[in-house]
Amino acid sequence: MNTVNPIEIVNQSKLKGFHYILVLCLFIIMMFDGYDVVIYGATIPLLKEDWGISNIVAGAISSYTTIGTAVGAVIFGLYADRFGKKRIIVLTTFLFSFFTLLSGFASSPLFFIVCRVIAGLGFGGVMPNIAALISEYAPAKHRAAIISFIFCGYSVGAMSASISGQVLLENFGWQPVYWIGGLPLLLLPFVVRIVPESISTLMKQKDTSGLVAILRKIEPKLSNDVQFTYVEQEQLKKSSVRDLFKNKLGLSTAMFWLSCFCTFILMYSLNTWLPTLMMNAGYDLKSSLLFVAVLQIGAIGGTLVFGNLIQLLGFKRVLIPLYLVGAVSLVLIGFSNNIYIAYGLIAIIGAASVGLQNMSNAYVAQYYSVDVRAAALGSTMAFGRIGSIVAPTYMGILLTFNLQPQFNFFAIGVAAIFGAIAMSLIREERADYADEKQANANHVPVLKSSTKSV
Repeated sequence: MNTVNPIEIVNQSKLKGFHYILVLCLFIIMMFDGYDVVIYGATIPLLKEDWGISNIVAGAISSYTTIGTAVGAVIFGLYADRFGKKRIIVLTTFLFSFFTLLSGFASSPLFFIVCRVIAGLGFGGVMPNIAALISEYAPAKHRAAIISFIFCGYSVGAMSASISGQVLLENFGWQPVYWIGGLPLLLLPFVVRIVPESISTLMKQKDTSGLVAILRKIEPKLSNDVQFTYVEQEQLKKSSVRDLFKNKLGLSTAMFWLSCFCTFILMYSLNTWLPTLMMNAGYDLKSSLLFVAVLQIGAIGGTLVFGNLIQLLGFKRVLIPLYLVGAVSLVLIGFSNNIYIAYGLIAIIGAASVGLQNMSNAYVAQYYSVDVRAAALGSTMAFGRIGSIVAPTYMGILLTFNLQPQFNFFAIGVAAIFGAIAMSLIREERADYADEKQANANHVPVLKSSTKSV
């Protein structure tokens, strides 16, 4: 009877139609996630006008949303292994879609806040579970590129928010922009059909028939009488944040959290306030919304270009310089009076913020073993969300001082410096792929577990 390791089958496989369809489905979910997150920043000027709210209140609304996002990242990241990553992805997609749609019917700031906070639970929960699920099904050779590509969907959605804002806001108001965010509700039946349950969940359930059905889409020659290798110890337990600090992983875990915190400060300062910052610099609403699109174009281009460089140079050699280039660009844009130079700098900043986070997600997914991967991604993003909670209100308070634009951008750029320092302290020798390379060198097939030798 043939005994195989399902994770090794995936790691060594070639890209098949199954992979392309799954990647496309998850890309679309991430696209609407990005759309639903970013539309708030695009609608702030109209919300302030309709409801008479100040910059501080507008920033606080964004912070309340990201509190929900942080809670969602923790809850749905840590409990994904108990309920299954597929179910969590379906649930969180429903949450952020339905309550974004409902936000478009809000007649008061209070109801709007409630809808955005509940939608935030979905925003926070869907991202780590998508990364964890695809990391189990992507071949090892293409894993980083696939994860980075899927997270480009976030930027495509954010760019769509900018475009829809330019088309709809002045003529139809802010409500229809939120109604568009409910479209994923129509796609949920397809998501249920296309997205498979994670390998780790099926292994814990010892669902051999389910595993065979999925793995045959990757390896059609898999025999009927196949038996799978199971790990009975820690891998069958619910992954815990405590596991991320065992076996000398503590420093790297803390630095992943800190770097994510810094990147989320960059992202949410810009996602929430970039149109307002550019309007303060002398641009009209349409031009300011175009800067949001340029930011996301830079994020997509940066993810694709630098994602390929990562395959050659490694994560740290690419991401640390990118942080530093982003910091310099944020300083320079405050002094730029040429719109084309400003576009170029904003594109670079997009690569060094949203794009960098896309690649950082792939870094975390590859750094940790499969049994703690969901907890690692969930907790890292949850800690990062603290930055997304702080950033909108922090910038809202800063804007009340009516400072020159260069001071506002400099205040954002400081976060990139600290992000570079944090990432430089991550210990590569403790990474899961370091053990995998060692195993390959010794020609020993292994099923990764959190039980590393100290």
